[in-house]
Amino acid sequence: MAHVPVLNAANALTALRLVLVPVFAVSVVISAMTHAGWQMVACLVFAVASATDLVDGWIARRFALVTSVGKVADPIADKALTGAALLLLSWYDRLPWWVTAVILVRELGITALRFWVIRHGVIAASRGGKIKTALQILAITWYLWPMPAALAAVGPWIMAAAVGVTVATGFDYVAQAVRLRRPTR
Repeated sequence: MAHVPVLNAANALTALRLVLVPVFAVSVVISAMTHAGWQMVACLVFAVASATDLVDGWIARRFALVTSVGKVADPIADKALTGAALLLLSWYDRLPWWVTAVILVRELGITALRFWVIRHGVIAASRGGKIKTALQILAITWYLWPMPAALAAVGPWIMAAAVGVTVATGFDYVAQAVRLRRPTR
C-alpha cells in the first residue's frame, strides 16, 4: 500500500474549513443577524466552507489521498462549522434552542459511536446521512441569508425536514453500530 502524505489537497481543504469556522462566526457576530451585508458575508463564508466538505472527500477518494489525519479532522471540521452555525442562530433567536440541541446531540453522539465501533468496522456515511447534511446546509444557509419575510417563512420547513432526517439517520447509525459490535459466531 502506497504512503499517502498528510499534506495533500484533501487535507488542505479540511484545514481551510477549520480556519473558516472563526471567520464565519465573527461575521455572524458582527452582523448581529440584523445587518444584511454582514449576514450575506457570513452566509457566503458558510457556503464556501460547506463546499470544501464535498470537495475534500471527493479529492481524497478520487486520488487515493485518504489519511488517518483526514478521517479524524474532516468530521471535526464538519461538526465545528455546523455547530457554530446552529449555536449562533439560536443565540440570535433565529432558531429554537431545542433544534440546535437535537442536532448537536445526534452529531456528537454518532461521532462518539463511530469511535466506539472503529475496531470492529467503519460506519460509512449513508445516503440518508448525505441527505441530512445537504438539508442542514440548505436550512442554515436559508436562515443566514437576509430573506424577505415571505421567503424566510420557508426556513423552518427546511429545518424541520433536516431535523427529521437527522433523527432518523441517527437511529440507523445506532443500529449499524450494534450490528458491528455484536459478537460473530
